[in-house]
Amino acid sequence: MIYSRRDLLRAGSLAGLGMRLRGSPVSDSAGSGPDVSCILLLLVGGPSQLDTWDPKPDAPAEIRGPYRAIPTNVSGLRISEIFPRMARHADKYAVVRSVYHTGPAVHETGWEILGEGPETAPSRSRLRTALADWEAVTDWGAVTNWEAVTDWGAVTEARKYDGLRLRRPPEAVQDRYGRNRFGASCLLARQLVEAGVRFVTVRMFESVFQETTWDIHGSAPFSPLSCYGDRVGPMFDAAYSALLEDLHQRGLLDRTLVVATGEFGRTPWINPAGGRDHWPQCWTMLFAGGGVRGGQVIGESDAIAAAPKNRPVALAEVNATIDRALGIPPRGGVRPVEELFV
Repeated sequence: MIYSRRDLLRAGSLAGLGMRLRGSPVSDSAGSGPDVSCILLLLVGGPSQLDTWDPKPDAPAEIRGPYRAIPTNVSGLRISEIFPRMARHADKYAVVRSVYHTGPAVHETGWEILGEGPETAPSRSRLRTALADWEAVTDWGAVTNWEAVTDWGAVTEARKYDGLRLRRPPEAVQDRYGRNRFGASCLLARQLVEAGVRFVTVRMFESVFQETTWDIHGSAPFSPLSCYGDRVGPMFDAAYSALLEDLHQRGLLDRTLVVATGEFGRTPWINPAGGRDHWPQCWTMLFAGGGVRGGQVIGESDAIAAAPKNRPVALAEVNATIDRALGIPPRGGVRPVEELFV
């Protein structure tokens, strides 16, 4: 079955990781590419750029928000205090602070454009994939018979691939990633690329309703800004840092592109409910591995992170960047963010 990247985005929830194994063509026409995998982390809800990776400590309080900017292990690069572990690994990832899209400020539009919307259609590739139902394995603690898992007893369509085996990770490893579905999914993603899977999509949350997410409008049924400090931020900090640590230690980071992004950013100003609303005009993405030079910042937002100040990056360029890492030739005149690889 042929799936587009949009299909991968839709299928790649916590209950369904999109995946493709090495050994089959990257696309129908691209031919064989480099031995590179991609893990796409979808930060459902749209993280606030100001409260995460583009803090503005000199802005007024109603703009800068409640979180301090802290130094990282890269001179001059500061991120939010909600990511203390990430701060120790800033040399492993690049921060792009000038991403934008021009569509409506709704969640589905961001994912549509990032996947295969009209803005990016000329550069789309069609990836041959196997899709699996991972509901039984996203909660490691609920797995009582791990050998049911290693023989793909709960997995749809994957049995035809030989040699793909998973092992239950040690308790300490599960602790490092975090005892939650996102941590377990990132750990599973690492195991999958180690086993030979070329493309894995992980949704951090199922939706923006009925659970605490990055969607911080400030009042129910959405999340308060405080959740960045006490739940969502620590959850991402642990899983993302552990993922990069493990890929690096296992010699996999150079051939695994890890992209972390929301579908848009948040308003520079805090709303009357104490949160921030949708803002596709400017946000931040993280890129690591797959030939990306870590420890750098690409693009700059204006004084209140409302718009790109320089080097604006459209989502079409993000798609082209993922294609480049996977060895898919550029199409439609859209170029990747080449600075990431310099």
